[in-house]
Amino acid sequence: MEGSLNVIGYGLAAVGPGIGIGILIGKAVEAMARQPEAANTVRTNMFIGIAVVEALALLGFVLAFAI
Repeated sequence: MEGSLNVIGYGLAAVGPGIGIGILIGKAVEAMARQPEAANTVRTNMFIGIAVVEALALLGFVLAFAI
């Protein structure tokens, strides 16, 4: 029973990063549309943010099996 609860917990925890990436990309596209001359800076910051959010998702995945 314990293993299946970990899987359910990770499934629920994966929803947060999914929503976070969706909001992050949407706001970055909005910023690039409003200010095209800053698109390179916004894109770089967007990819850094995506990496951080994905790292949190992977950390949750590892902890689901470690604990």
